Amino acid sequence: MNKDQLHAMRHSLAHITAAAVKKLWPEAKFGVGPVIENGFYYDIDLGDVKISEANFPKIEKVMRGIISYGDNFDKIEMPIDQAIVWAKDKNQPYKEELLNDLMRSGTTVASELDMDEIGVATDGVSAVDSVTFYKNGIFMDLCRGPHVGNTKDVGAFKLMRVAGAYWRGKETNPQMQRLYGVAFATQEELDQYLDRLEQAKLRDHRKLGKELDLYTLSPLVGAGLPLFTPRGVILRDLVSQYSNQLRQAYGFQKVWTPNITKKDLYEVSGHWEKFGDELFLVTSQETSDSFVLKPMNCPHHGQIFASRSRSYKDMPVRYLETTTDYRDEKTGELGGLNRVRALTQDDSHVFCRNDQIQNEINNLLASARKLYSSFGMKLRVRLSYRDDGSSYLGDAALWESAQAQLKAAVVENGLDYFEKTGEAAFYGPKIDFMATDAIGREHQVATVQLDFVQPARFGLEYIDNKGEGQTPVMIHCALLGSIERFLSVFIEHTAGWFPFWVAPEQVRVLTINDTIVDYVAEVEAVLKSVVLMSPVKYNELRYTVDDRNESLGKKIREATTWKIPVQLIIGQKDKDAREVSVRTQSGEEKIKLDDLAEYLKKA
Repeated sequence: MNKDQLHAMRHSLAHITAAAVKKLWPEAKFGVGPVIENGFYYDIDLGDVKISEANFPKIEKVMRGIISYGDNFDKIEMPIDQAIVWAKDKNQPYKEELLNDLMRSGTTVASELDMDEIGVATDGVSAVDSVTFYKNGIFMDLCRGPHVGNTKDVGAFKLMRVAGAYWRGKETNPQMQRLYGVAFATQEELDQYLDRLEQAKLRDHRKLGKELDLYTLSPLVGAGLPLFTPRGVILRDLVSQYSNQLRQAYGFQKVWTPNITKKDLYEVSGHWEKFGDELFLVTSQETSDSFVLKPMNCPHHGQIFASRSRSYKDMPVRYLETTTDYRDEKTGELGGLNRVRALTQDDSHVFCRNDQIQNEINNLLASARKLYSSFGMKLRVRLSYRDDGSSYLGDAALWESAQAQLKAAVVENGLDYFEKTGEAAFYGPKIDFMATDAIGREHQVATVQLDFVQPARFGLEYIDNKGEGQTPVMIHCALLGSIERFLSVFIEHTAGWFPFWVAPEQVRVLTINDTIVDYVAEVEAVLKSVVLMSPVKYNELRYTVDDRNESLGKKIREATTWKIPVQLIIGQKDKDAREVSVRTQSGEEKIKLDDLAEYLKKA
């Protein structure tokens, strides 16, 4: 089934949902019911009646009855004044409001709402003369379509949840009930999707973050400001260190910049005009300067580049900084580590000549591929281009050149890619890396961005081989992106069973009794001697010893709950045989003590 057919199927199910609700609660008043990712929703006003999940089987039963009856979806065109009369007669005030707005200013409403749901295509016309309805059985709804031909053609569905939603998204408007459903072409696809949802619940990084003691949130600290525990810091430090090592191999050098800056810096860069309302403001008690908490790092790195004269022989100049930035995100959008107000970026910037762009991008692409391969995540890339809007800075010809060079680099490296207009940064096009996790979900992670705008706005230059000043190109790259957001993806990808090299606690020694203290000391001596070769150079082994007076079963359960990748079980028989019992996700085996160090190095 192609995308358009799936869209029509889901759109039809939204109408069938409304028809079922209308049959059960004849007083129902309807807002809009658009298609969304994987399904649909419908906004409904039932007055004092509250829909809950307990009502879902009843609603679904009526929906299946409508589907099995097999009514056609019939399109009806109606003059808008007649449609307004229809809405009044049917006591549908929300539809009446939309129709009145369409009659006055169709273009305005078109920009505000999903046009599938208001029965008109304005095509830039300020108002409309007629609208369309779709009718299945006795239910008729204001709608432009498209729909399937018959109710029997809607595939498999399930109602998922209900939530509050203000009419037209305005807090001053009535609150409606938004009834969500998912839909797929076949029952098999629906079952697979529902299974992925169950997997996602088990893998939820907010749940695992607490269970594995990786981070916490405090209302006294503030929403969107996570606090990382010792175990969590090990995890974030290791992935950050690895990301940095990959780029340092290509000549990147570390720099450091402060957490606050004068807002003047962002006025010059263009960030203030674009994102001024997303910044935390800082007031000085000593001067009249206006400061902000640093939301990004590129303008600062530009100032380091500008701090001394540069020759074409010095190029490229490569800076690297893992640093925390701050953005005043909306409270309602904050959640776990996905969206935070304090985000740490493994940020880097290259200042180079035009003839060096291709090589620098190739290096960054190679780094990204190696990084995500180590994490067991498949990558594809999105080439994010500008659209025809006026929100982008810089000359259009430079944009075209930049977009062509990014695409050439992606093609040359044999990367799976797709193109998307309107997703570029305001200063240049991007290569956005999309990583697929263990249950098939895709996440945007790393990014490589080409920027001809900021170097010109700051007057950055180097002296070419003719003694003339030239403006360098700036390449932005964060391999992990926001480390917090990456960790949310990584925790869920692994379900907390981290690869051995990055696990906060790699080995736990579990004793069967207290008669083997001397042998435990020998095992510890081996563990302390192990120097691991891993993606992060020369990791010292991280281990603990559980020698409590508890049953072995309890110790194993606790170590498994903590998702310790290697558990070493030691009892009298192990001591006598000069071996240890090694327990991993793959099973259990006996390893001679003399072979233990080598075994762990290969882990």
